[in-house]
Amino acid sequence: MGSRLTDIQNVLATNGISICISGRFSQGLIEEMGDAVKQHMENEDKPKNEISKVFSIFVEQSQNIKNYVASKEKSNGGNRIASSAIISIGQESGSYFVWSGNILENSDVAPLLAKMEKVVAASKEELKKLYKEQMMSDVNPDQIGAGVGLIDIAKKASLPLEFSIDTIDESYSMFELKVIV
Repeated sequence: MGSRLTDIQNVLATNGISICISGRFSQGLIEEMGDAVKQHMENEDKPKNEISKVFSIFVEQSQNIKNYVASKEKSNGGNRIASSAIISIGQESGSYFVWSGNILENSDVAPLLAKMEKVVAASKEELKKLYKEQMMSDVNPDQIGAGVGLIDIAKKASLPLEFSIDTIDESYSMFELKVIV
């Protein structure tokens, strides 16, 4: 029985992951994990600005998942969507990354894909302009937040955002977002 956890640890280590949480996210859990992220990086004597960026990106990605899950809690697949959340933090090639994922309803894929492609294609200057435009625009009453989180994440990233959306079945797809800091 013990070897299964060892296998999981080996997979995490092979992928450079030092912190990982999977399952339902609550506000309290996000706050506790955020504190753990900060403490983990402080113990490694990382610069404060790097700690701040990783922490901020972690919180934003976690909140995005939590907000999406909340918007789907009354749908038929609400439980499946809520249980699919995963976020990890690790290092590769000397840089930190925050890698998250969750199941989406296929009806939400096209709008997300359009938003992701726009943000990924933007330069740092274009991201600043997009951020300002989004902050000045009217917020849709059905929208959660001002819609600047993804832009802010891209501004803080050291490399373009990496993402994938893979179809699971006729109803759902898996979205993954990896941010290199």
